[in-house]
Amino acid sequence: MDTILEAIKEFADRAHGGQTRKYTPERYIVHPVRVMEMCRKYENRLEVLAAALLHDVVEDTPVSNAAIVDFLQTLMPRPQALEIGKLVVELTDLYTSKAYPHLNRKQRKELEAKRLEQASADAQTIKYADIIDNCLDILFHDPAFGRKFRSEGKALLKLIPKGNPLLYKIALETVGATPGK
Repeated sequence: MDTILEAIKEFADRAHGGQTRKYTPERYIVHPVRVMEMCRKYENRLEVLAAALLHDVVEDTPVSNAAIVDFLQTLMPRPQALEIGKLVVELTDLYTSKAYPHLNRKQRKELEAKRLEQASADAQTIKYADIIDNCLDILFHDPAFGRKFRSEGKALLKLIPKGNPLLYKIALETVGATPGK
């Protein structure tokens, strides 16, 4: 499995190209790798770990989900590749400022939260790790925006409780929310 994950990581890294993290000069791939490693502590299925590595590719690069599935089929059977592709679609923001310039950030985040509420438990588990990693990064580098991000994270987490319960609890603690509130 690690050989497959390494190939997927390299694909995601090539897709992100010269992108770097917002607050540091680190290559963008460090974020998906941290998300995947966080997921691995609670879920060891290849589909979840692969989707964690690929979760920002469609949203942040010109690479399509079809191209991801085509690549994955060189590594695994089609049904497994399609499952990973489905998770990537679930994790890809639809309500972006580019696609919906007439909506403000709050409106887009609310629509995105409603969409993610319908996402699978696996996609929600990956989203928890994504929120945790981004929140820690943002709070460290941009505390003012970090407060807003935490607030958005709290609102989102209330709607997506289907994923791994242990990682969910950590995500709630990271954004300063109390389980069940």
